[in-house]
Amino acid sequence: MRAIWKGSIAFGLVNVPVKVYTATEDHDIRFHQVHAADGGRIKYDRVCTVCGKSVQYADIDKAYESPEGEKVVLTDEDFAKLPAAEKHEIPVLQFVPSEQIDPILFDKSYYLEPDSNTPKAYVLLAATLERIDRTALVHFTLRQKTRLAAMRVRDGVLVLQTLLWPDEVRAVDFESLDDISEPRPQELKMAETLVESMSDDFDPDHYTDEYQIELKRVLDEAIAGGTGKVVSQEKAEPAEMDAEVVDLVAALQRSLEASGRRGSGGATKKTAAKKAAPAKATKSAAKSTAAKKTATKSAAKKAPAKKSAARKGA
Repeated sequence: MRAIWKGSIAFGLVNVPVKVYTATEDHDIRFHQVHAADGGRIKYDRVCTVCGKSVQYADIDKAYESPEGEKVVLTDEDFAKLPAAEKHEIPVLQFVPSEQIDPILFDKSYYLEPDSNTPKAYVLLAATLERIDRTALVHFTLRQKTRLAAMRVRDGVLVLQTLLWPDEVRAVDFESLDDISEPRPQELKMAETLVESMSDDFDPDHYTDEYQIELKRVLDEAIAGGTGKVVSQEKAEPAEMDAEVVDLVAALQRSLEASGRRGSGGATKKTAAKKAAPAKATKSAAKSTAAKKTATKSAAKKAPAKKSAARKGA
């Protein structure tokens, strides 16, 4: 990794020299726009709408247009006059309980590496944050833009996460949620049972980006075959949801049964079956009982064979 910033953390009278590294990276496959007829790359030209000439990037300034249509052009000198925090200092503003920061405010993440031959102050700050379970609010200036950021500890390393300003989070007011009745106790109980049956400790290694894996496979096959176009494979359409399932409790019951069959979430099939037992008095169970009563004689003869097979499986 290459450091993108060097400076120091101002922790009271303590100065902690650090280097900043981007903590995350995007592994999505990138595509270029090309001419469909000959595969030539598409290029974009910055053209002035007044004189019609191409404009070099160095000759471009930034302009703001007000709602009334008034245009104001600012140069680099104008931006340099604006107030900004010290470019090579990360001042600690406050220490707050970590749970008070809404995750929706988190933006980009950066690693902080000690930039000193004796990183004792760095280790002290990291150990203190971990011990008191609090997050440091700081100011961080990068590329002439000052952001509010949260500094915390991850695996013994200080991590800086820039935060959105409160007015950058949109307020929501969905009319579709107005005048909605509260869930019934039975629905809540079923939903809680379903959540419990699917619960387990979080391990990010259990999840993969299937889209990128398939896309890479398609590209590899195209390269191996020496062709730029790949015939898409037909995929089975997902099974449609049962249109007759309108009862929320019945839908939860089906989810529980499916979860039990998969054996996911750490809960055993026996446990899931016991927890789902109170819900067997639903319409689907009644239909199942009625279907059993109207079974044919041939189906009745097959029943013993199924039981014996079940015993062997047990």
